[in-house]
Amino acid sequence: MKRINLGLQGGGAHGAYTWGVLDRILEDERIEIAAMSGTSAGAMNGAALKSGWVEGGREGAREKLSWLWERMGAVEDMRWPAWMAAGFPASGVSRAMALSVPFAMADTVSRAMSPYAYGPFYRNPLRPIAESFNYDKVCTEDGPALYVSATNVRDGKIRVFPEAEISTDVLLASSCLPNLFQAVEIDGEHYWDGGYTGNPALFPLFEEEFPQDVVIININPLTREDVPRTAHDIQNRINEISFNSSLLRELRAIAFVQRLLREGALSPGRMKNVLVHMIADDALMRDLSVATKLVPVPELMWTLRDAGRAAADGFLAEHFDDLNERGTVDLAAMFN
Repeated sequence: MKRINLGLQGGGAHGAYTWGVLDRILEDERIEIAAMSGTSAGAMNGAALKSGWVEGGREGAREKLSWLWERMGAVEDMRWPAWMAAGFPASGVSRAMALSVPFAMADTVSRAMSPYAYGPFYRNPLRPIAESFNYDKVCTEDGPALYVSATNVRDGKIRVFPEAEISTDVLLASSCLPNLFQAVEIDGEHYWDGGYTGNPALFPLFEEEFPQDVVIININPLTREDVPRTAHDIQNRINEISFNSSLLRELRAIAFVQRLLREGALSPGRMKNVLVHMIADDALMRDLSVATKLVPVPELMWTLRDAGRAAADGFLAEHFDDLNERGTVDLAAMFN
């Protein structure tokens, strides 16, 4: 049995890719998920997996993930008309949405108008979904441990909520894009999306009782070969860099510790030798944009789910034997 931890990135509706990865991992009874750290859509995925696992094991977790993304595709306030996406490749759907007049108008309004301007008419379209979780199952110590991150608006620091503290407001805080949603108040503090400070936060997974392996499910491309030139592409790349920056900082710290251990400057056991793995499909994600992160497209969600399953299948075929033995991400090369 291979024990692993999961790092679940946020990325709005692109989190359907993570659904596919998790669905495939849950099929493999040789793998035990010990702990998860999630942000935004990653937090939603983690809560669905945990609650479903507690209710019905692996199959229960898979069913709960399917339930979550069926609900996400049905959010009428956010979804894209199905007929406008049918029959087009993912890249075509994303580009058409990003360049469409309705999306351009909504994007302009979101930048010029505060979500607080709606007054009593404001409502978070994700709240009905977040309220639908069984928090007795999400917050229990049974099943994989779960951590959810959000960003404190006042001091800019990350707050990691352990499973016992997870609630509707915690999931909404972790998913709170400040130009779209009002900050979420918890214990007298206000919170925005956790992606600004931890996407996902890896340090909760370094506890001694958890395995060394952290499998990061990455849905924001780390690299792009071409320099963005259009206003839309520039904004999209800014979004990607912003939401990857905290992850890269933690990976750099892991690489530093690994170097100290290799050189004998740090005694084995003083700090955890984290074995990093990553499941990603940057080629697919580079063809998408922030538009399809913000607006659920059911047809695209299925495409992303299938891509996630395929990526996880390829990872397990190539790297299953590496789990609990060695990392499969060359961190030294990544930061040189």
